[in-house]
Amino acid sequence: MTKPRRQRRATHFWRTTWRLTKYMAPWKWPMALAAFAIMVSMFLQIIAPSILGDATTVIYSGIKKGHHLRMLGHSVPTLPIDYTKVGHILMIVAVMYAIAVLNSIIEQIIINYVSQKAVYSLRRDFKRKLEYLPVSFYDTHDNGDIMSRAINDMDDISTMIQSNVTQFLISIIMFVGVLFMMFKVSFTLTLVALCTIPLSGIVVWIVVPKSQQYFINQQYHLGLLNNQVEENFAGHDVIKTFNREDTVVNHFKKENERYYQSAWRAQFYSIFMFPITIFIKNLDYVFVAIIGGIEVINGSLPIGNVQAFLQYTNMFSEPITQLANLTSTIQYTIASAERIFQILDEPEMSTKQRDIPDDKTGDVVDFQHVNFRYLPDRPLIHNFNLAVKPGSTIAIVGPTGAGKSTMINLLEHFYDVDSGHIRINGVDTRNMTRPQLRKNMAMVLQATWLFKGTVFDNIKYGNLHATKQDVYKAAKLSHADDFISRLPDGYQTELNENATNISQGQRQLLTIARAFIANPKIMILDEATSSVDTKTESMIQEAMERLVQNRTSFVIAHRLSTIQNADDIIVMNHGHIVETGTHNELLKKHGFYYRLYNSQFAGVH
Repeated sequence: MTKPRRQRRATHFWRTTWRLTKYMAPWKWPMALAAFAIMVSMFLQIIAPSILGDATTVIYSGIKKGHHLRMLGHSVPTLPIDYTKVGHILMIVAVMYAIAVLNSIIEQIIINYVSQKAVYSLRRDFKRKLEYLPVSFYDTHDNGDIMSRAINDMDDISTMIQSNVTQFLISIIMFVGVLFMMFKVSFTLTLVALCTIPLSGIVVWIVVPKSQQYFINQQYHLGLLNNQVEENFAGHDVIKTFNREDTVVNHFKKENERYYQSAWRAQFYSIFMFPITIFIKNLDYVFVAIIGGIEVINGSLPIGNVQAFLQYTNMFSEPITQLANLTSTIQYTIASAERIFQILDEPEMSTKQRDIPDDKTGDVVDFQHVNFRYLPDRPLIHNFNLAVKPGSTIAIVGPTGAGKSTMINLLEHFYDVDSGHIRINGVDTRNMTRPQLRKNMAMVLQATWLFKGTVFDNIKYGNLHATKQDVYKAAKLSHADDFISRLPDGYQTELNENATNISQGQRQLLTIARAFIANPKIMILDEATSSVDTKTESMIQEAMERLVQNRTSFVIAHRLSTIQNADDIIVMNHGHIVETGTHNELLKKHGFYYRLYNSQFAGVH
């Protein structure tokens, strides 16, 4: 199993952040409106404590005046508090809070809309990228890791944009606004409150890098865990057959433990921020209360200002706490975004047409001096030449690793040749777009891929414009109609995931029907009968003989009995054509094909 490269930290934090921000650029005006709503809401919430402080001062002044009159011997049945003024102040504050709430609702609606649109665009680009990545990418990446990026990392980004961006803006605006109001109320108390900020900075400087490291490790192990779960579910019958349940469970426990350790450490460092910031905030409260009380006693500061300042102190510590917590979350999210962008930055299969000279030879398929290698130091196909006439059947045989399937991969342009030419009707395949190339081809493979849906839809998948009559005709030509008619709901029978509610041979007949309805010019049959019984093989063989009539076809097979009637047999070994000819001609040569044939039918090795 190929493991993804282990990444310790986000290597391009600001570049990744900028790329993520660009996904919200199309909705910059709604975002500006949301920012304005946040500013209005925060302004009203910030100014409210100062106004409430005026109410406190009015009440305190009334109490103080009443007490003074009583000291002078006056009868004071009720304290001379201006309740009308206090009521007006409270009414103003209530209206301000109501407007603030309304703006918060507007801002949340806009942010939710923009976040969903932005993540939708990112998911769309990610899905499109997966469609255009070369086969080599999937050969070197685990499915579980790709799924983890597509699901878990995307969810992290969605949550961050939807919740954390708003909180980040609120925290910044509140920090600046509250700081301004604190200086306005009392310069001295503000300096006292600011003394604890270096402590918060030290905490963030020490804790955040640790948190980031563990958050990235958490995502890494989550991808491996997903891959293991997917692999175990796909191979559950093999696991049970070989009594490997305990082994699988133990492997899962180990990987789950690694994920737990990374997640626990990540959350520990993240949660560790909260009590520290609370402690720092309480220090602020103590210092402000003591010094503020002294200034009130000395008459240099109204008591309402102290009350307002204590509220501002609480409000001031809140954005610091939020920003500290958001730092870990943002680091976590940017690590997820970087994993997404790593996929988006992968080189795609070339879709541009090349300026390569065509060569009208009359051959439907022509390999000329083709060289190819998967790894730089391991040549696989060397100076490969093959000319295929229209309507002929070409069988390709050879031992495992000889290059049989690789040749088909090159023909379908799943890989680019290192040098040489592959031409279809005289046109180099690199001069065609892949849709132009592949619309002429259909494949029937050993691995029978069918999707969850009806039998009818699976057959029609080969030609979405086909009619019902076309589907029924394709099923009859492939011998699939017989077993389909015996299914509970006939053509409308639902196939489950991996189509395990029908047999392997029945699945293969459906793939042949799908190829029939595609009506290709070039037919590719790759190990199509290697996993079925003799009776079903005979049915499949007959269906394939119909399928290849009047078509150019390539047949790859280990069972040499299935290709004896081929017009030409290409015998490959180590990427080279070692023999060519008909079945009888190759047997008479007593060469490589002769030994392969006898190893299957005569027991000669």
